[in-house]
Amino acid sequence: MQKKRGKRIGFVPTMGALHEGHLSLIRLAKKHSDFVIVSIFVNPTQFGPKEDFKKYPRNLKKDAALCQTAGADLIFSPSPEEIYPKGFSTYVNVENLTQGLCGASRPGHFRGVATVVSKLFNIVQPDAAIFGQKDAQQLAVIRQMTKDLDQPVKIIGAPIVREGDGLAMSSRNAYLTQEERKQAVALNRTLLKAKQMAKSGQLKADSVKRELIRLLKHDAPLGKIDYVEIVDNATLRPVKVIQKNTLLALGVKFPSARLIDNIVV
Repeated sequence: MQKKRGKRIGFVPTMGALHEGHLSLIRLAKKHSDFVIVSIFVNPTQFGPKEDFKKYPRNLKKDAALCQTAGADLIFSPSPEEIYPKGFSTYVNVENLTQGLCGASRPGHFRGVATVVSKLFNIVQPDAAIFGQKDAQQLAVIRQMTKDLDQPVKIIGAPIVREGDGLAMSSRNAYLTQEERKQAVALNRTLLKAKQMAKSGQLKADSVKRELIRLLKHDAPLGKIDYVEIVDNATLRPVKVIQKNTLLALGVKFPSARLIDNIVV
């Protein structure tokens, strides 16, 4: 209906449990469109068998109120049965970009992400879709998928929104114990240290990576390092020398939650 009226549709896909990071995506969508649709759908196909699908926070009433305050015009909250009806057997798999970083320890995760986003694009028919830079690998995967499948959607990346102490906002931050939350700030602090090293001329990726690992082990001993990678921001391939548009990304598993963060140098 809105497209027939000549309105430009902006789309923000979410899994709910909204925070200021999500609201910033909605506000950005408002700048790039006339009518903003927010989807709230906890997608079962992107969770591994031992991950937190069942306990993932769900509060549609609260999320709907937040969407309204941020300027969303419509909320789309389908059931799993609507998205994956009986007999569903078609999936979208983006090669290469999904092999490293989060993809290495979460097999099948990005297949689930690409599949549900592709389905949502077909249903919503947006002109532009907003994704956060915090999930840098996801953003790269969606951009590649959209390009490869000739989907007429402009993909817009939004800056990471952080807590006052620098921790990247995430719905899973709520899982953290008090001590884990205290140590979690080490993720951003470590990335900023690496950025400083690069600015001062320490550009060899291996040596910067070693320092990142050392700092994380020292400052966040409760966390188990999932990965620390220095890659090209577009291809996600490892680089030997830090240069323009290099992505420094890391993932850390605390007992209560797995957190990710990144910075582009």
